Amino acid sequence: MDKRLERILPRVQKPARYVGGEYNEVRKDPREVDFRFAFCFPDTYEIGMSNLGYRILYGILNDMPGVWCQRAFAPWGDMEEEMRREGLLLYGLESGDPISDFDIIGFSLGYEMAYSNVLNMLDLAGLPLRSEDRPELTPLIVAGGTCAYNPEPLAPFIDLFVLGEGEDVTLEYIQLYRQAKEECWSKEEFLQEAAQIEGIYVPSFYEPIYNEDGTLAEMRIKEGSGAPEMVRKRIVEDMDKSYFPVKTIIPSTEIVHDRVMLELFRGCIRGCRFCQAGHTYRPLRRKSKETLMKQAEAILKNSGYEEISLSSLSTSDYGELSELTECMLDYCEPRHISLSLPSLRADSFSSELMQRVQKVRKSGLTFACEAGTQRLRDVINKNITEDDVLHACEIAFKGGWNNVKLYFMIGLPTETSEDLDGISEICKKVAYCWRMNTDNRQRGVKITASASCFVPKPQTPFQWDAQNSLEEFRGKQDYMKKIMRTKNVTYNWHDAETSVMEGVIARGDRRQGAAIYTAWKNGCKFDGWDQCFSYEKWMDAFASCGLDPKFYAYRQRPLDELFPWDHIGCGTLKDHLKREWERSRQAIVTPDCMQQCAACGSNRLLEGGKCCV
Repeated sequence: MDKRLERILPRVQKPARYVGGEYNEVRKDPREVDFRFAFCFPDTYEIGMSNLGYRILYGILNDMPGVWCQRAFAPWGDMEEEMRREGLLLYGLESGDPISDFDIIGFSLGYEMAYSNVLNMLDLAGLPLRSEDRPELTPLIVAGGTCAYNPEPLAPFIDLFVLGEGEDVTLEYIQLYRQAKEECWSKEEFLQEAAQIEGIYVPSFYEPIYNEDGTLAEMRIKEGSGAPEMVRKRIVEDMDKSYFPVKTIIPSTEIVHDRVMLELFRGCIRGCRFCQAGHTYRPLRRKSKETLMKQAEAILKNSGYEEISLSSLSTSDYGELSELTECMLDYCEPRHISLSLPSLRADSFSSELMQRVQKVRKSGLTFACEAGTQRLRDVINKNITEDDVLHACEIAFKGGWNNVKLYFMIGLPTETSEDLDGISEICKKVAYCWRMNTDNRQRGVKITASASCFVPKPQTPFQWDAQNSLEEFRGKQDYMKKIMRTKNVTYNWHDAETSVMEGVIARGDRRQGAAIYTAWKNGCKFDGWDQCFSYEKWMDAFASCGLDPKFYAYRQRPLDELFPWDHIGCGTLKDHLKREWERSRQAIVTPDCMQQCAACGSNRLLEGGKCCV
């Protein structure tokens, strides 16, 4: 261990974040390694190590001969201060070596408010932030994740983006990089070849041209680059053959999701119009029950965890869920391992499923109602009713549950005060449902209603919609605080300022890179944390760069507008998104994929063009 690190650790909170050495961590002999990959997560260790995708790519890369993938997380303020004082560069946890000496530095982007941390981590590594200021091939800066479906705000800082699922495409561009390194290619030569790989976006090969009103006129391709007009995402088609980390790292300190996770399937059949993941993760691809059981047994044996969670966008949509849970409980119950089923839909909750879930340990239940009235649930295509929610709660309360969480959003398109009143009414009815369906009133009930602020996202039917202003959000939150007076109901709300800034960046263009840089220079980092976020600093940064945040957040866009992300193909057609937007204005529900194909276009990514529904 570096002597400077030894001096630092006693002076910081949670030093276990920064030392590595966990069980199942991958250590390699440096003499047998010719390529090193620094896998950076732009948030704390506890959040990064809870990310299943992060663990999957870590395992895939370390399975490659001669490749050593190491982890790096954003150090908290106390650790950063000590590192800068000691002159200690950001390092890989596995070796302690500065990541600036690695071949490729990769970032996982799951949240726009982590962008300032990306810049801060590059600076802590001692590297120039802008891609144009790093003329050499090494180190190359790459990024992927959900936010890459609009890569433009971070484009000035990233050499290449990975679109979609990284299992296959990551191996391809790493092999190309090793060839470039061996044959002494320039950075430009490598990027030209990399741009030919499906799923790779090289932003320096694209020049945005703007209209006088600030909207995008054209995304011009650099002459001679050979870059494609449309960069399409990559997917893993056969989930039964895909890599799964059955020998995963066991953190030496508590993390957010301190359990093992089992991925059931990718994609979603539902088509909620606000949901970016539901549109960008398509098409649906399932694992078989047999594969899941093998993976579950292996990961539990290798980890020692006493809880396993089934992971997907909508767990109850897994076709063999009943049979799978029965088999898993046969294995878990004798070993006192609890089975967690998050992402359950209220319309799929049954007494049979409830009884299975509570066999080992009874935890709280969560139902995402999203909106307070049926009209607004139809607008957003949620496809559940109030009766579904109350029926699910009735089953739960009769089964002995007394802890229910209800999730809502405020600021959804076409929302009225009646929709806000509807949130309060649902909560009242859930509380009444408990009183009518419990055998033990003395025990009490805990109903938590949480309301987040709606953020329109790229690649969704609501990408054209204006976001509520900060004043509108605050007014609605104040109104909700007045009407949410039901006994046994706790009302929580999300910070409106963070949501507005998330909305500004989510649909941003390349000009925002200057504002992100300025905000970081002014001290912005860990912006997803309420105690760190400064709305004023972000507003000042945009103003100093001559950009108006209202242009990005509060403006209703015409259906024919060219977006900064239109050359990024997530698999779902823009024409489909337009149709869904138009249906939303008539509150017309689109059936899920099991009932009727909506012609979203994602099946084109599959061999034979057939979805797994």
